[in-house]
Amino acid sequence: MNDEIVAIETKLAYLEDFVAKLQNIAVEHTEEISRLTAENRAFREKLAEISDSTRDIPNVRPPHY
Repeated sequence: MNDEIVAIETKLAYLEDFVAKLQNIAVEHTEEISRLTAENRAFREKLAEISDSTRDIPNVRPPHY
C-alpha cells in the first residue's frame, strides 16, 4: 500500500511540474499574441495613412512615356 501511495505522489509531482510549465508557456504565448496584435494594428494604421496620402496623387502618365 505504501508503494502505491509513493507512486501516486511521484506522478502528482510530475503533473504539477508539467502544469506549471504549461502555464508559463501559455502566459508567454498570450504576451506574444498581444504584442503581435498591437504590431498588426500599428501596421494597419500606417497602411491606412499611406493609402490616404496616395489618393492626393493624380493618376496621370509620367512624362517619360
